[in-house]
Order: sequence, then C-alpha cells, then structure tokens
Amino acid sequence: MTRKWPLSGLALAVLWLFVRGVEAGPTLDATLRNVAGEFLIGLVVGLAVAFAIRRYFADQLAVDQSIRVVPAALAYLVTFFWELLTANVDVAYRVLAPSLPIDPEVVAVPLRVESDVAITTIANSITLTPGTLTMDHDAETNTLYVHAISAKDRESVLAPIRRWEDYALVMFEGRDPSLEVPRRPGPETPEPDAATDGGATVAGATAADEEGTVAPADDTGGESDGR
Repeated sequence: MTRKWPLSGLALAVLWLFVRGVEAGPTLDATLRNVAGEFLIGLVVGLAVAFAIRRYFADQLAVDQSIRVVPAALAYLVTFFWELLTANVDVAYRVLAPSLPIDPEVVAVPLRVESDVAITTIANSITLTPGTLTMDHDAETNTLYVHAISAKDRESVLAPIRRWEDYALVMFEGRDPSLEVPRRPGPETPEPDAATDGGATVAGATAADEEGTVAPADDTGGESDGR
C-alpha cells in the first residue's frame, strides 16, 4: 500500500503533457529539455492539487493492483484512438461522398460493467467518437442508448463498445471479461426522450431484451397527415 495523492499528482503531470503539448526544439536535447520543463510544471501543480483534494479520496492505494490494470488501460487507449481515427475517416468520407447512406438509428446496448466510473468512461468514449452519441443510460436495466449515424450493420456499432467494456471490467472492477456476467433483471425499459439530429427527429429506443436492439429514426421531418 502507498499514499494515493503523490501518484495522482504524477498522473496529472503526465496528463498536462498531453493537454499542453511540447514544442519541438532544433535538436533532440532541446526537445527533451522542453519536455522536462513542461513535466516539471505539471508535476508541481499536479502534486499541489492532489494534496489539496486528498481528503475526498481513499488515502492509500494498492500498488500491485494498480500495476495489474496497466495493460488493460493501455489496450483501452489504443483501441479508443484507433476507433477515433477510423470514425473520423468514415464520417469525412460520408460527407464528401453524398451517395453513401446515412441511416440514423438508436441502438440499445446492455452493459456488463456496473460501476459509475466504468459506465461514464464508456459513455464518454462513445460520444467522443464521431458518428456515435450516447443519448441516455437506463439505470434499472443498465442499458446505454447510442445514436449512430448509420447502424444498418449494428454489429459495427456494438463491436468497439464491447472491446472497451472488456478492458473496463478489468480496469475498474477487477473482473474477468471472459466470464459470463448475468444481466440484471428489471422492468421493461422506458423509451428515452426524443432527440433531434440535423433536422430529423430520432425516436426513442424500445426496451432491449437482447443485445443490440435497434430503434429506427424518424426521417419524416414531423409533417402532419392533413397537409
């Protein structure tokens, strides 16, 4: 066991490097000095912030447990950035080639993760990926409703989410993703509020009794029958 706030400060320093960026110098030595300078700034500020808020978190951290989740965390980042790259290319191609179909759908995705931090991480990863958006989370059935720009092949929507969930089970809950996790029982899932996407009304998703239930979007534009 070790104190948690110094490790949190170190993590904030690394995060600062990614957020701030490092200016490349004319030589390798100059670049390394820039990296060291930015890291030192992030470390000083990160340690101060972590020390100031240490009372709000557990005082100690099991280092051996944290080390075990590092491979899963790295794999999560790699798969996320790969999906981010490929989704950007896909959306850009659909914009430049109007002949490609755009069939917005709402896909119901039952989750195996149960902790708030794991659910939030996956939901934010979905929203940050172009072409998909997390609309709602039903706590009773532990189901995410995901709006996709094109979900005729719903497995293409579910596949990256399932990979992220495998790694999240290890990172946040210490569970083996290869084991079958029973779905929590619950009443029929209510429909989420309707959302608007580019002028087309997206209808709420129906209850998901099986993985990947799809609710088609309404592309009628809301015209009345009397016109």
